[in-house]
Amino acid sequence: MSLTESATTTPAPPATGRSLVVRSRSHRLSLRLDVRAAWVCLLVVAAVVGIGILALGTGEYTISPADVVRTLLGNGSPQTDFIINQLRLPRLLCGMLVGAALGLSGALFQSLSRNPLGSPDIVGFTYGSATGGLLVILVSGTSGAAVGAGAVVGGLTAALLVYVLAWRHGVHGYRLVLVGIGVSALLQGVNAYLLAKARFTQAAQAMVWLNGSLNGRGWGDVATVAVGLAVVLPLVATVAGRLKMLEMGDDVAGGLGVPVQRTRLQLLVLATGACAVATAAAGPIPFVALIAPQLARRLTRVAGPNLPAATLTGALLVVAADYAAQRTPETAQLPVGVVTAVVGGLYLGLLLRGPRRAGRI
Repeated sequence: MSLTESATTTPAPPATGRSLVVRSRSHRLSLRLDVRAAWVCLLVVAAVVGIGILALGTGEYTISPADVVRTLLGNGSPQTDFIINQLRLPRLLCGMLVGAALGLSGALFQSLSRNPLGSPDIVGFTYGSATGGLLVILVSGTSGAAVGAGAVVGGLTAALLVYVLAWRHGVHGYRLVLVGIGVSALLQGVNAYLLAKARFTQAAQAMVWLNGSLNGRGWGDVATVAVGLAVVLPLVATVAGRLKMLEMGDDVAGGLGVPVQRTRLQLLVLATGACAVATAAAGPIPFVALIAPQLARRLTRVAGPNLPAATLTGALLVVAADYAAQRTPETAQLPVGVVTAVVGGLYLGLLLRGPRRAGRI
């Protein structure tokens, strides 16, 4: 679509009470926009901004929300400018981007597997990234970009292993989840063995990273996950349209002209890449990829992958969890991964409560 066409797009009358169709003037391109989902996305963005402003003012040196906004607009004092722009803003942006990457990854996995448990936490890809980063820390003792590269390689290797083991005349969702659970257990054992054999200082450094923390994150970490998302998001956009067809079943998708196995492999690699860059920047942060897509689906009440809503909800979960971690007493500062693990455990308990009462489990 040309710049002229994009500038002159006009909304057509709603196709239903909940949808709005936007077409280019030439009618060659169109977009169906769910009104409720759009409002949910706007409200989630507003919540992220609000919590972010509160988080930027939280710490040993407390800054009021008004001063935070004034500093972000370039009108703050030298002291608040240094504290916010150099110390706290990188942590906040890193949390937003990491949460967005995990939300996107979880939405892709759950849609591909057609299973609410099909998240990178469950199927082992997060642990693969953790193993890759852990090996770099324990072997070379380095951090930063090297650990990030190790996490990406580890995540993609775990994805390849699961894909190969799950292949049998193609890869189906339930088989992918079951094989992934087995690989996840194996990788957890590998990680425990590596920590047991490591020197004390290396093990301590590795444990800080493995708990999933945003403490001490700088602009380099922000750049790591930002570049990763800048690569993944456009590629996801090119194949996301096929995702709804895949959710109808392989036979239906194939009948509509979708190359099922090739598309599934492409989306699997992209979902793993998003998870890996998030793990590279902040370590493994559990349950965000599992919860964000389900919360997004409940809020929007729209079937399908809900990629934009899940991405934004993931950012909100990580930012809110990190803000809660910062509000704990200084003697008991919690990594954000511990907070998300507690919240995720409670959420799973609530999910199982209904089926248990109904006698299905």
